[in-house]
Amino acid sequence: MEISTLATYHCLAFVWYFFVAYSITHIKTEERPSEVFLYGGQWKYLTVLNLVLQAVFYGVSFLADVLRLIKKLRCAKPVISSRDLIFSVLAFPVSTFVCISFWTLYTYNRELVYPKSLDGVIPLWLNHAMHTAVLPFALLEILALPHRYPAKKKGLILLGFVAFLYISWVLWIYSVTGEWVYPLFALFSPPGLAAFFAGSLAIIVSFYNFGEFLNRMIWGQSKFS
Repeated sequence: MEISTLATYHCLAFVWYFFVAYSITHIKTEERPSEVFLYGGQWKYLTVLNLVLQAVFYGVSFLADVLRLIKKLRCAKPVISSRDLIFSVLAFPVSTFVCISFWTLYTYNRELVYPKSLDGVIPLWLNHAMHTAVLPFALLEILALPHRYPAKKKGLILLGFVAFLYISWVLWIYSVTGEWVYPLFALFSPPGLAAFFAGSLAIIVSFYNFGEFLNRMIWGQSKFS
């Protein structure tokens, strides 16, 4: 794509994700179903955190495009490096994980991840904006331009660290409230839950590798250390 076209696309994607994140975080507290507890607010859900992550990524991408358009290449280089790191390590694998894991569990038993009572609070379009559209956006980004992936060890360490932080946040919420962020977790014994978290991490790592594979197949080998 031309830089001007990329800038337009990234700007529109940023506005979209900002709007979706704003919409979900400003649902009135009194409208929430009784099974949705207040502690942690919307920030206990990976879906909402992913919306913020995507907004940050597209904001950084738009800034990189603007700097390239105005020929500020020295300033653009660190921004481009940040853009590629965010996309490769987090934006692509997390959005892919959110979409595929959500709809898999939703199809099996929606009450485990998205109780039917939420239908009266969250409109259908917003559900799909949070859980469906994130994957096409991620795939379109790979098709739009090449992204330089970090060394595999570095990328996986960063991804694992972020996963550890989120799991710690989920466990902290349970220790304070006695409630699980997702009803699904209540079905597991402690060893079973540990195995579930380990399996989820393995899946998200596979999505990281898949993104790297797609990027390499479309654009050729491009890495930085």
